[in-house]
Amino acid sequence: MNRVRSMEHPVDPARRNGLSGRCHRILLAGIATLLATLATPVTHAQVYRWTDENGVIHLSSEKPPPGVKAERLDIKTSSTGKRPTTGSSSGRSTGSNQPAPKPVSPEQAAAREQLLGQLKTRECVIALEALERKTGGTEPTSATEIRRLKQTADLNCSDDPVLRREQEAMAAKLRVSNSPACVEARDRLWEMMEPGSTVSRDTLRSQQAFVDGHCTAPVR
Repeated sequence: MNRVRSMEHPVDPARRNGLSGRCHRILLAGIATLLATLATPVTHAQVYRWTDENGVIHLSSEKPPPGVKAERLDIKTSSTGKRPTTGSSSGRSTGSNQPAPKPVSPEQAAAREQLLGQLKTRECVIALEALERKTGGTEPTSATEIRRLKQTADLNCSDDPVLRREQEAMAAKLRVSNSPACVEARDRLWEMMEPGSTVSRDTLRSQQAFVDGHCTAPVR
């Protein structure tokens, strides 16, 4: 009986070989793609961030002076055309003892300039907001702190009038988000979202809209 059943649906050798050859070609293509990906060179461009002896924050694509402890942000790119990514490391710069940096590609240079601009804008906005707050007499400060903030703003804020106005507008929004009214609004929102809260959904939505529209910081 088993012999008869096995002869009812014989396997076509040509079909079997065709399937095997097709699978073999797909497997080889997959291996070739994987090897090409692994062999793709990954290169780096760097942005450096450090604080000098006066507490002033510096950001640059150039290495800091010898002996300065700096955080380095690596912008990783590859020839596959994927979006650049960043990683950070920290250490003490040794200046001329370090090997000369390798040339960067146009993709790396563009990604580095974009990241550098974002970081400079962040430090600019934070410094401008703190300057306004501390010179307005709302909290104690010192001449040293005011000088540090001014130097940080001068180093990192843009010289372009249009971009500078945007940074000043972001600083104004940051001041509002740090105001007592916004602190209270965020605390109130958290209370509304706690389990057991009896506020209506409309009230919760209204409070959330207020916080999102007026009390969200433009930089982190």
